[in-house]
Amino acid sequence: MGKQDLIEALYGSLGESCVTDPEVAHVEIHGNEVLGLHLVSGLEVEADSRPEGIEVEIRVRAGARIEKPVRICFGLMPESGMQRISMRTRVAEEARVAILASCTFPNALDVLHEMEADIEIGTGAEYLYLERHVHGPEGGVRVIPKATVNLGEGARFRTDFELLRGRAGDIDIDYGATCGAHSVLELAARISARGDDRIRIHEKAELAGEAARGVLTTNIAVREQATAEIKNTMIASAAYARGHVDCKEIIRDQAVAHAIPIVEVRHPQAHVTHEAAIGSVDSKQLETLMSRGLDEDQATDLIIEGLLSPAYRSQG
Repeated sequence: MGKQDLIEALYGSLGESCVTDPEVAHVEIHGNEVLGLHLVSGLEVEADSRPEGIEVEIRVRAGARIEKPVRICFGLMPESGMQRISMRTRVAEEARVAILASCTFPNALDVLHEMEADIEIGTGAEYLYLERHVHGPEGGVRVIPKATVNLGEGARFRTDFELLRGRAGDIDIDYGATCGAHSVLELAARISARGDDRIRIHEKAELAGEAARGVLTTNIAVREQATAEIKNTMIASAAYARGHVDCKEIIRDQAVAHAIPIVEVRHPQAHVTHEAAIGSVDSKQLETLMSRGLDEDQATDLIIEGLLSPAYRSQG
């Protein structure tokens, strides 16, 4: 397949058409090859393809306001293969950008997708990153994203991880963030797993600056023999820092779920809360839905769908 054919296949697997709006920046990467690149004013992207992986650098200039979300499409169409991405992102002071990243592996039987990100968000800057995944029906994909995030004074960062379609496979998320004064951090993940899927999420945030705020939210559903291990750590080490950890996991069949919320407060004027809930679907919700004509499986699926529905959507 030629480059344009691959680009069309990637977007087609998402149920979308190729990006044609000249005001929308976009990057398409198949395996370890950059297929397409289109930029707008204020945004700089350098991508270097290598056999062992791709190095990407994203820079948003100081004061730039990227009006429309940047589209980045990562993917691999064959049943097997490897994609390794090293991404360095710098959002300069008072800049703003939203990125809609799609990761698609619709035919995966033995696919590895690794992402290592280094993110710096300058004073008063804002960075929104929505990561949407489409996997194959067999669960033959390993997804290993790792990110280090540093927020400057008054900066804002939000990332959402969503599995839209297909089996989760093996997902191993490892994020760490350090938050400066008056910054705001939000990390959210919503994943459904079945079969022998495995989910591991380890997130750690330190509210290091005065009045920094952070929320770690994880909603997981596991069925059949799937497993999930969630470890969320929130550390507040400055005055007036405020944090919250929220983990909800629904289990069915022989699935197993673990949740380890860790909160640590190092300043007498800081405050961190946590909530963790693991178990079957709520019986009252189930009874209410079944009284309206749904069978147990349909009612359960609807409750899980509600748990995994995003409460927030980046609009750019």
